[in-house]
Amino acid sequence: MTNALDTISGDVYSVQQTFEAAKVDRSLNFEAEAGFAIQALMASEYAMKIATQNRQSVVNAVTNIAAIGISLNPAKKQAYLVPRDGKICLDISYMGLMDLAIASGSIRWGQCLIVHEADEFERTGIDKEPRHKFRPFSKDRGPFVGVYVVVKTTDGDYLTHTMELGDVYDIRDRSKAWQAWVDKQRSCPWVTDEGEMIKKTCVKQAYKYWPKGEGSGRLEAAIHHLNESEEGLPPLAADEGGARPGDLSSFPAQHRTIVRATAAAAIQAFNEGKEWTALEEVTSCVDRIGKDDQPLRNEVLLALNGIFKPHSALRAYLKEQMLAAHGKEKAGEPTFGDVVA
Repeated sequence: MTNALDTISGDVYSVQQTFEAAKVDRSLNFEAEAGFAIQALMASEYAMKIATQNRQSVVNAVTNIAAIGISLNPAKKQAYLVPRDGKICLDISYMGLMDLAIASGSIRWGQCLIVHEADEFERTGIDKEPRHKFRPFSKDRGPFVGVYVVVKTTDGDYLTHTMELGDVYDIRDRSKAWQAWVDKQRSCPWVTDEGEMIKKTCVKQAYKYWPKGEGSGRLEAAIHHLNESEEGLPPLAADEGGARPGDLSSFPAQHRTIVRATAAAAIQAFNEGKEWTALEEVTSCVDRIGKDDQPLRNEVLLALNGIFKPHSALRAYLKEQMLAAHGKEKAGEPTFGDVVA
């Protein structure tokens, strides 16, 4: 054990120069993170065994700490070093993702909770805080039925993203980690830490609709890292891609919040097979913001188009329905169909 510890300690401390060069958060201290890394590996004989068999994976994991800007400090519960698939991996918790979003300036704060069958949960509006009533100490809240994350933006508005448990499991079932469990009973985080993974999946979906702060690249890097190294998710097809905001820079803060929340609600409704609800979300947003201001209505349509761009099936449906409802013959009143034509 002593020889192995000396070897791994040497590997960890050999990364210092690379760590400092890759560091995106200047407050990270290499000495502290190196200590946390060695402590984490020493806590498990199996982790030490994997670390000595795949020493490069230790080097890569410690370097990723700097490149993403996350900490192994056990008190923060942001990230961990775990043995997986014959290597040491940097695993980022859903709390780590939320901390990165706050640090980036995208949101002020956020909370992610699982909803049980016996809970009372209600969405109160696209830009309002939801109601979630439950008995926190009850042992009979029933099985999981869904999950949600609510955040408060820097403008003081709320954004809520919800996922049914079936939608979460659809994503789980695509991952190589879960497939390995099904085929070979190889342990994976979906088995050992299901609640954590459910929350993490919701946060990873929700962040696409949050405002983008100056440091948002760190959060995107963390999610990319998780998809590649932890969950083994294959690349998404064009229709399944994550939404990216359109140009909202000219909009007042309250309008930006409404557009982003509307887009999230429309995409979610469409993915759940509620096409008409998705259409209503879009038309009500245009009417709410634009009212009788046709140029502003056009800007809202353009912004929504930018967000919906990866969702070709949704865009095609909206185009068809809006063209049918309004018609192109109305000069000076372009529809969503005109915008994307």
